[in-house]
Amino acid sequence: MPAPSEKLAQSLEILHKLQNSSGVGAIRSRDLSRTHRERLLSNGFLQEVIKGWYIPSRPDEVRGESTAWYASFWRFSAAYLEERFGKNWCLSPEQSLSLQGGNWMVPRQLVVRSPKARNKVTRLPHGTSLLDLRAALPAKGDREERDGLRIFPLESALIACSPNYFSAHSTDARAALLMIRDASGILARLLEGGHSTIAGRLAGAFRNCGRDRIADDIAKTMAVAGYDVRESDPFKDKPAFALPVREPSPHVNRIRLLMQKMREPVVGRFPKAPGLMRDINAYLKRVDEVYVTDAYHSLSIEGYRVSPELIERVRSGAWNSEANEEDRQQRNAMAARGYWQVYQAVRQSVGRVLHGENPGLVADEDHGTWYREMFAPSVTANLLKATDLAGYRNGQVYIRGSMHVPLNCQAVRDAMPAFFDLLRAETDPAVRVVLGHFIFVYIHPYVDGNGRMGRFLMNLMLASGGYPWTVIPVENRKIYMGALERASVGEDIVPFADFLAGLVRKALAGEPMPTVPKSSK
Repeated sequence: MPAPSEKLAQSLEILHKLQNSSGVGAIRSRDLSRTHRERLLSNGFLQEVIKGWYIPSRPDEVRGESTAWYASFWRFSAAYLEERFGKNWCLSPEQSLSLQGGNWMVPRQLVVRSPKARNKVTRLPHGTSLLDLRAALPAKGDREERDGLRIFPLESALIACSPNYFSAHSTDARAALLMIRDASGILARLLEGGHSTIAGRLAGAFRNCGRDRIADDIAKTMAVAGYDVRESDPFKDKPAFALPVREPSPHVNRIRLLMQKMREPVVGRFPKAPGLMRDINAYLKRVDEVYVTDAYHSLSIEGYRVSPELIERVRSGAWNSEANEEDRQQRNAMAARGYWQVYQAVRQSVGRVLHGENPGLVADEDHGTWYREMFAPSVTANLLKATDLAGYRNGQVYIRGSMHVPLNCQAVRDAMPAFFDLLRAETDPAVRVVLGHFIFVYIHPYVDGNGRMGRFLMNLMLASGGYPWTVIPVENRKIYMGALERASVGEDIVPFADFLAGLVRKALAGEPMPTVPKSSK
């Protein structure tokens, strides 16, 4: 009779084949025998979503945690909707626009259209739901499929979306509008449907984004065709700066829009910047003194796929609490060594900034070195592959417990240069501090270590304003992560700015540093 570890390994192999065969993010009851399904459930490798439907998970995930669900949400939704409606479904034009504009955040309610729908809400885990509306679909030639999701094409979604979408989701709407190169695609649909009111709204929306030529083409062409077009701006505000005319990436435009939108709420929330320190050695000495306290903080990012290596570990009996504890101890040791090495590299970067170099340029040039130093010990110890040091990630990552889905790996390569360009051009130290940290972790350019890198970037920007090196206490982690979540999901940067400003005020006042348990020193 096979040992329990061999039985579990057999079940994991079946799960692994299911995932690899179709990239499936949803497991149906019929996909697994009852024995395998119950074994995987009891060992934490499956989670039930709704009756008869499951998602892969990790056994070390805390019970009730949302990460596995958020990481699986879009793949699960695609598989579930395909099972229910076949090919006769499509996400709402509003949701389609958000995805077209690069926003893959998990929505509280996913709205889908289908002629077979029952106008019913299906409750999903962690406060999410699916609303299926009985409604006609766009013509077959006017639909797109993206990562298994059936969506409206960009021009059709702009015409079909509700008027209040532009004000309620201004970043998504502008990112989508900026993808339009000329008016021809929009005009063909407007003229075919005789949409004079919508034409006026879209003309106003394009003009709001600085696309006067497209706005004029819409208004003039509709008028020539005999339609009375009255231009109206559906947005409640206007961008503070001119947006680039020929930027093809919605992700780059999204980063620029977020920086513009969030800049003003940050200005004035920090104490006045002391200015670059004259005694550079004294500043760097203080940086050295806070190392142990600073090193106490860490952030981890997890993935959620069964691997062949995990299967073999289970089969060999190496997957158990004792082995996991040894793994954790070794990884902790390598992380501690890596933190020491990256701290020295960041210290050198701080020195460059204190000598008057542009902090955005220094961050751009040095952040790759920070990352390599952080994880070099793990490569030496064979915990990571040497290729993991190559640079920005080559796959998708998810943030523990967050509804925000970081940019895909192709988008990262577009967004990071634009981010550092914006950081170089920023003149306000507080804005560099808050948005430097936030936008970096919003993009999430690396497989791991993004939180630590974001805090190092924050402290580099603090040095550029003469603020002291500031530690985010681990006991404030919930507040810290909650503020980042509000900024990522709700585009509300104020809680995060106020949180950091409060810590900086304490550091400026010379209040004691957060305490560190003796075992952490």
